[in-house]
Amino acid sequence: MKCTLPFSSFTNPFRSENYLYQCNQQIQRLFKIGKINDARKMFDEMPQRDAVSWNSMISGYCHNGLLNDARALFDVFQGKNIRTWTSMLSGYAKNGRFCDAVDVFEAMPEKNVVSYNAMLSGYLGIGDFVSARKVFDEMGERNVASWNAMINGYVKGGRMREAHEMFDVMPDRNEVSYTIMISGCVGVGEFEEAWRWFVDMRRRGEVRPDQKMFLVALSVVIGLDNVVMLANLVTLAMKMGYSEDVVVVTAILNAFTQIGKMDMALKFFENFLEKNEYSWTTMISALSQCGRLEDAVALYRQVPEQTVETQTAMMTAYAQSGRIVEARQVFNDIRNPNVLSWNALLAGYMHNGMIEEAEELFKQMPTRNVASWAAMISGLMHNAQSVESLELMAQMHRLGNIPSDSSFTSALLACANIGDIEVGRQIHSLSFKAGCQYNPYVGNGLITMYAKCKNLEDDAEALGLTRSDIICSPSIPAGHSYNFRLEDAVRVFQQMHNRDVVSWTAVISAYVQGGRGEIALELFLDMFYHGIKPNELTVTSLLSATGSLGAKKLGQQLHVLTFKLGMDSQLFIGNALSAMYFKCGSLDGIQVFDEMLERDIVTWNALLTGCAQNGLGKEAVSYFEKLTAEGFVPNQITFLVLLCACGHAGLVDEGLAYFNSMRQKYGIVPVLNHYTAVVDLLGRGGRLLEAESLIKDMPMQPDTVTWDALLAACRNHHDTSLGQRVAERLFHMGTKESGTYVLLSNIYASQGMWDNVRKVRETMLDREVNKEPGFSWIQIKNTLYSFLSGNKTCDHVDEIYPMLREFCMSFQAEGYIPETKFVLRDVEEEQKQNELLYHSEKIAVVFGILNTPNGSPVEIMKNLRICGDCHTFMKFLSKATHRKIIIRDGNRFHHFSEGFCSCGDYW
Repeated sequence: MKCTLPFSSFTNPFRSENYLYQCNQQIQRLFKIGKINDARKMFDEMPQRDAVSWNSMISGYCHNGLLNDARALFDVFQGKNIRTWTSMLSGYAKNGRFCDAVDVFEAMPEKNVVSYNAMLSGYLGIGDFVSARKVFDEMGERNVASWNAMINGYVKGGRMREAHEMFDVMPDRNEVSYTIMISGCVGVGEFEEAWRWFVDMRRRGEVRPDQKMFLVALSVVIGLDNVVMLANLVTLAMKMGYSEDVVVVTAILNAFTQIGKMDMALKFFENFLEKNEYSWTTMISALSQCGRLEDAVALYRQVPEQTVETQTAMMTAYAQSGRIVEARQVFNDIRNPNVLSWNALLAGYMHNGMIEEAEELFKQMPTRNVASWAAMISGLMHNAQSVESLELMAQMHRLGNIPSDSSFTSALLACANIGDIEVGRQIHSLSFKAGCQYNPYVGNGLITMYAKCKNLEDDAEALGLTRSDIICSPSIPAGHSYNFRLEDAVRVFQQMHNRDVVSWTAVISAYVQGGRGEIALELFLDMFYHGIKPNELTVTSLLSATGSLGAKKLGQQLHVLTFKLGMDSQLFIGNALSAMYFKCGSLDGIQVFDEMLERDIVTWNALLTGCAQNGLGKEAVSYFEKLTAEGFVPNQITFLVLLCACGHAGLVDEGLAYFNSMRQKYGIVPVLNHYTAVVDLLGRGGRLLEAESLIKDMPMQPDTVTWDALLAACRNHHDTSLGQRVAERLFHMGTKESGTYVLLSNIYASQGMWDNVRKVRETMLDREVNKEPGFSWIQIKNTLYSFLSGNKTCDHVDEIYPMLREFCMSFQAEGYIPETKFVLRDVEEEQKQNELLYHSEKIAVVFGILNTPNGSPVEIMKNLRICGDCHTFMKFLSKATHRKIIIRDGNRFHHFSEGFCSCGDYW
């Protein structure tokens, strides 16, 4: 390579004043255009160098990520100055080698504001706010960049309260300061607050809005959906000379389209001083997206000279409207389609489910970019071809292409769809190497993948993936637990620098799905603390957690929140609210249903489920008839819930009629769950032989749940012979469900067959089957109290047990006879009665009576099915105390009132 500035051009290079300056400038230019080797050669051939020469090389290497080369020069340069140290420090910090950055920072002989700012940015980049604040407080001198770095770090970390506090005390602010704050508010959905910041900035007159500020302000008015504010903003932009700024003008046009003011957008478009391909493209796209395809076509035909951009916009409009033939025709008319045009048609095929056509087009593409691969990977995933999506991801990586953030996200969701934790971990590892693990979309995909993967049946080899295809993490040991994957999801969340509402919702949903609703609720409060506004999915997940916990009061607070957030009229929020109330044993779920303006089959299924769970079998039948009368078509879930409702209300003939109508009237083929529900229906009705016959004639193999339903019926109807046969079949199937053994023990104990009870217990020990202990819990004010069956040393024992014994003696005088057949031990009758006294639901309900106002309902949650003796006891107790007692056991709710239960003693 011949240098642009040959040394021979200088008569005396060592005396030339411009020599070093010109060489240093050339080195910097070479780095800027990517000719790094040429820059190094020039540096090595320079007979004379100064500090600028060394700093230019070190800074250039750092800027291009060549940190080891930079460090080699840094170590041998004897004339280091503060710029040398700061260049090395910034290089390490910006490229993620933060430990090295800290070492350099601590070794610096002197520090200036630039080096401090570099450390600030580094600490904030990894989310270490404590260390960043410590560095900030230690700075002897701060400039506006220091303050901006801190508030930007707080904003990106979702810590809006700290950002507000720091902004308020800034001595000087510039347009960057305001842009950061307004953007932060937009990021968390606080559009009104963002507009107040913008108005305050204008009122103070501290800074003049620049291009970036206008773009952010336009996103604010889009979020507020306020055309008046938009008009005011447009007037301001025109006054400040942005009428010819193509970026601002196009953004204004886009804002009009985003808030649905297409006529105003068209008028603004017509008044442009000069139309260009960006404005034509924006209008064509906007018209098609709001359903005005013909208007888009008419506008397209007005374009004076078609460009690849306008043709691609029209092609996309056709494809998104399902008119793929016209889209292909436009594509064929493009003289020299670029990769964006190919990608648009590819996405159009995928959008319309035309996978084979998309694959063929993908093969024909003359060139592909990361967006081409991303369109294919995403399209396959969204079209239920997750395995194929992951195969394509592996192929992309084998060809040496680095996946985009979109590809990583789609691949992670594909792993979640098929439950493949192993490949998900490989993709996680690759995302680290690609440096995009902290991208919010990739982070959200990682959380979702770890939260949803529940089995290890699919592995990398099944997809043709090997460790050479995708860089693997260490293999996952067999038996890797779901809870550990939940921890993985949380770890990803904690490492994310920018947590948005999607990130928070994903991790909250992960805890809900993992049965950790109480932690999900704590996270929700933490989310509010960080200034993140929940969306519909966040609230839906929380309502599900609240229902599972039976925390009705908390559910009511969430109900109020839906009004404040303007979500109360949304369909799936209404569905979630109705389900939540029913799960808490509250018939307010019916009121929510009645007030819903819009309903779908999910709404009706939630209502029928609530009726079934709360002993309203006849009401469920009535609602089903109303459902069909209003034109809704029942699905498999509808019938499953309806059959369960009939079974728990003694409506045997009605349930059988509905079962038969599934295929005959609605063309729905019953599956195993429906047959199990009918077996339960017949068994509860005492028609045990019919139930057994149905199991034998089922078109599919019955599972343990089906046989368990018949075994429970044998227990209820004291059929020892059939019960023993059913239990033996279950044992032969290898069941380890403790309930099966307990049911058989109950059958034997009710007949006084104590030797058989002992043998069942020995079998449980041999097979390492543990009986789940019974416990109950009750919420009083904001505290949850739990009680374990048989625990005679619990808190408040001195208050509870004397009253419990008093109630028992009083009820016996009125006809209550303890049902000692539910005690599975061969002991004296008095001891059996004593054991029944210490069942967890009895302890919990008495505690509730002692600690709630007279006449108020007592709501109890229990993990196991309530026993017959406790059921009878609760009827007497509700009559004696004139209180409503609500107990949710492992199956459903029992509403006791004035001596009666909602289940009609048919549970």
